[in-house]
Amino acid sequence: MSAAYKLSSSAQADFSAVDRRFASLKQQMLTTEFRALSHSALERHLHREGMELMREMLQALLTLKGQAVPVGPVIGADGVERTHMRKGTTRRLESVFGEVVVERASHSSRGLSALRPVDAALNVPNDRYSLEVRRRVGLAAAQASFDKALASLQLTTAAGVPKRQAEQLAVRAAKDFDGFYATRCAAPLTAQPGPFLILSVDQKGVVMHPEDLRLATKKLAAKARSAKHESRYSRGEPHGRKRMATVAAVYTIEPYARTAPDVIHALCRVKEAPSQRPRPQRKRVWASITKAPIDVIEAAFAEAKYRDPYHQKQWFVLIDGNPDLERWVKEVARRRGFPITIVLDFIHALEWLWRAVYAFHEQGTPEAEKWVLTRMERILRGDATMVAAGIARSATRRGLSAAQRKVVDQCTHYIHAHKHKMLYPECLLQGVPIGTGVIEGACRHLICDRLDITGARWRLVGAEAILRLRAIIASGDFEEYWQFHEGEEWRRNHASLYADDTVPKVAHPGKPRHLRLAPTPS
Repeated sequence: MSAAYKLSSSAQADFSAVDRRFASLKQQMLTTEFRALSHSALERHLHREGMELMREMLQALLTLKGQAVPVGPVIGADGVERTHMRKGTTRRLESVFGEVVVERASHSSRGLSALRPVDAALNVPNDRYSLEVRRRVGLAAAQASFDKALASLQLTTAAGVPKRQAEQLAVRAAKDFDGFYATRCAAPLTAQPGPFLILSVDQKGVVMHPEDLRLATKKLAAKARSAKHESRYSRGEPHGRKRMATVAAVYTIEPYARTAPDVIHALCRVKEAPSQRPRPQRKRVWASITKAPIDVIEAAFAEAKYRDPYHQKQWFVLIDGNPDLERWVKEVARRRGFPITIVLDFIHALEWLWRAVYAFHEQGTPEAEKWVLTRMERILRGDATMVAAGIARSATRRGLSAAQRKVVDQCTHYIHAHKHKMLYPECLLQGVPIGTGVIEGACRHLICDRLDITGARWRLVGAEAILRLRAIIASGDFEEYWQFHEGEEWRRNHASLYADDTVPKVAHPGKPRHLRLAPTPS
């Protein structure tokens, strides 16, 4: 049985156990054996003993607070007053210092659920684990695997949290993600740095349990089970293991004017002194694997509206060549009446040139690189149509094979299909970004660095929770979010149980014993 449960139900707030623990620890420090220890051994010992000292102190404080009684009647949400009070009801609570007991009075009436105003005053969660334990599990699980998160928690706290419960705590920690940002967007900002407001969206696959795949992917997975080989997939065979998560980023930025040669020069590995390129400001990134892509895009426009409610900035949307993303972006912008300019990521156009060049030049040759960079510079100058036509004519003159011509035709089709988004001359002149580095980095950070670790297969709820927690941390909103989350927990778990969502105030019946001010040293 836990030492915390040895507490008498009738005990007053007694800090004598704390005094004895501290006196014992101080006595140990004066012994010859203790003073002979190395500094690291001293640190480990003091950490262990200090945790137990803090646990006993927290226990004494909870016992003191548990003696409080409500001021006025206790009326439930059903409108019925709880007239019977039963003292000394207890529940366990796993804190960062170890297990403690919350001891308080219950107020009930025949046939009705009991209410505990002291629980509301303490904002005690419904589950066994304290909100601080939940916060630390959420932070740790967002950064590393659950096994590593629990190992870190074990090193820094005295809380005992099994793996399954840690997964549940992470889900609960991320519960108020939508509510937090919806509440924040309800009060628009009036001052945001930078004349340009940038939105960007992308998609990234996450390996899922078969039960949580979308219907179309499940069909691919069924085909994969009848693959030609058992130990590996053949070329062109579908894997059917991933579900697409939609990633969004919104930020403001100062202008950074440059020329087409400047962009080409920046692609080279050997660079001169770094330029003073402006950094994205007030960047928010997030991802969702449960919501439809158009809903994530809706949220991105809501965030943009929050940042620029009166459309004083120029709005640019940076995307790759995904036609579905472009269609959804246009649909949301048209429905909400937002003036936007869609710009294609120039790196995607560059990659298509690299695919086509090997139909004309050998791999790894200077001629191949020169061919690509020359045509990319012309595209940056606004000659996309002429570049595509020139590539097609060159392929015809050379009499390329069917396989080579296929790649070239794909490249020229890509340029023709997306030339309306290749607004590079205007963007470079104004200083608008033309690369999706921010959203690519968000994909890597939010998804690849955590959800794509070796051997990971995710359930839908767990993957969404981790994405939310990583997004909150990456956006610099975690502390503000956690205050909001604790407030929402109080409303859900406590205020909603009382009439008019009003919890009666509690007060201590008398002066606590064993509490006195220490004399001021002279």
